[in-house]
Amino acid sequence: MRIFCGRANPTTGSVEWLEEDEHYDYHQEIARSSYADMLHDKDRVFKPMADAAVKIVEKNGFSDKIKVINKHSTEVTVGPDGDMPCRANILITELFDTELIGEGALPSYEHAHRHLVQENCEAVPHRATIYAQLVESRRMWSWNKLFPIRVQTSHGEQVIVPPSEVEQCPGAPSVYDIQLNQVSPTDFTVLSNVLPMFSVDFSKQVSSSAACHIRQFEPLASGRAQVVLSWWDIEMDPEGKIKCTMAPFWAHSDPKELQWRDHWMQCVYFLPQEEPVIQGSAVFLVAHHDDYCVWYSLQRTSPEKNESIHPGRPVCDCQAHLLWNRPRFGEINDQDRTDQYIQALRTVLKSDSVCLCVSDGSLLSMLAHHLGAEQVFTIESSAASHRLMKKIFKANHLEDKINIIEKRPELLTSADLEGKKVSLLLGEPFFTTSLLPWHNLFFWYVRTAVDQHLGPGAVVMPQAASLYALVVEFRDLWRIRSPCGDCEGFDVHIMDDMIKRALDFRESKEAEPHPLWEYPCRGLSEPQQILTFDFRQPVPSQPVRAEGSIELRRPGKSHGVVLWMEYHLTQDSTVSTGLLKPAEDKGDCCWNPHCKQAVYFFSTTLDPSAPLGGSRTVSYTVEFHPHTGDITMDFTLSDTLEDEH
Repeated sequence: MRIFCGRANPTTGSVEWLEEDEHYDYHQEIARSSYADMLHDKDRVFKPMADAAVKIVEKNGFSDKIKVINKHSTEVTVGPDGDMPCRANILITELFDTELIGEGALPSYEHAHRHLVQENCEAVPHRATIYAQLVESRRMWSWNKLFPIRVQTSHGEQVIVPPSEVEQCPGAPSVYDIQLNQVSPTDFTVLSNVLPMFSVDFSKQVSSSAACHIRQFEPLASGRAQVVLSWWDIEMDPEGKIKCTMAPFWAHSDPKELQWRDHWMQCVYFLPQEEPVIQGSAVFLVAHHDDYCVWYSLQRTSPEKNESIHPGRPVCDCQAHLLWNRPRFGEINDQDRTDQYIQALRTVLKSDSVCLCVSDGSLLSMLAHHLGAEQVFTIESSAASHRLMKKIFKANHLEDKINIIEKRPELLTSADLEGKKVSLLLGEPFFTTSLLPWHNLFFWYVRTAVDQHLGPGAVVMPQAASLYALVVEFRDLWRIRSPCGDCEGFDVHIMDDMIKRALDFRESKEAEPHPLWEYPCRGLSEPQQILTFDFRQPVPSQPVRAEGSIELRRPGKSHGVVLWMEYHLTQDSTVSTGLLKPAEDKGDCCWNPHCKQAVYFFSTTLDPSAPLGGSRTVSYTVEFHPHTGDITMDFTLSDTLEDEH
């Protein structure tokens, strides 16, 4: 059976109704899951853990009969006519996320102990402990706060300052989970030892009620306390002999045995405000949690004397953390990137320029004003971006200098522009609905929608964009798509086949977004321009298609193709959302840390048992469909050495 599904198109901005297979969401969920990655995690399923399970099973006389109950655990019934004839004496679970409790582990355990297991049951895993380390980090702090932005003008330096509401806002309540091992130690200063904040014994009654846990410590160095790095470990057995840890390499007991994971990473938490600390002068780090969320605060006095030891979960009240995600904060705070836009603006701005800015919550309009534009308009389609930009303009005394238009671009009227024609159309481009690099082509559709409002000889910046591709070998990311085959003696080919069928349904011909600064890879080819989009002209009515091949210049296993956009601000200035510099001799790549790149995986090279192969080229067909804004693609490994024999 076929069904109609509604979706908001991030490229065209329109709402579309598509005919899909009734199982489409099911297939997509499986295809993009990390089930395979979890089974590749040897610390979760390796022999010691299996031995621990066998010992507990034998000790409690567990039978060899297994019954699958297709219900949420809170819906399971116990009794003669229930799903379970009696309460269990062993509780085996995997309910954890990077934050440990974010998937509802505490209420699930709480319910299980009250309704499903015996009072003196054993649990596998037995215990979890959350650790924290206080650091100072300008880079990580830039993911949470808006920094002053400097603009060199003909009248001297102008500084764009954040509103007091943004400075004082505690930020978004959600954790920022990243591959902390990819953050350079030079990007932060350690202010504390690793502190065990609290533990949860899963074999005993667990509470999901809000709580706080305090650790007193003496800072290792003086500095500004800004960020808490956090992770957890679990002990599989009561004696704590078998452990699984998420510790980053500098806190790992044996860094050489570090296990790569993508389903469990490390946590970055931001303190509500940065706090100065003095080496050797004791302070208190407090871990707060409710049933699903953890957050931290720093206290200077003894908790017994501090009445604010139980603050609620931090909530953004400034709008910025609702509109901008953490990478976007980092992007806006990147002064080098801002300077590149400033230099480009200087070449296109005139004293009589009438500018129209189109990007979500962008500071481009302020740059244009400070650099001498006669009049500046900015379109903010959402209420959140409109409120935020009003605050920023007011904090910089520009509320009467820049006109905010709160409507969709296609509804723009001449009256909105005070009867003037636009001489400079600006975009970064950035839109909050974009997931894949080419979704920001929405700027092109906006340019087309406002075409009637552009004056003769109007300049569009960026003037064009190009889609680039690079064939890569991943160090680890390939594991999320790799078949498992045999897992600790268990045949899991059925799961492999299920994922393959889901991929064949559609996902094998689609790219998926990944922040590749967190996932090291080697370029096996040179970057290749695939398609170019000319923003100086409206969106064409016919598809734009490219066919060709990419030559592989370095040996390695071709795991996939990375795709990204490069925006040509002017003829001489380009901003890349992908590679920031040419790959090194060995092919190591340096990716834009503020953007997600798109990855198209080759299914034939993701099996770790497959031979290295001798592919020398990758053939491709890529097509841009202007009516839908979609980009369809097919990349195929070809010209293998085996074919020649």
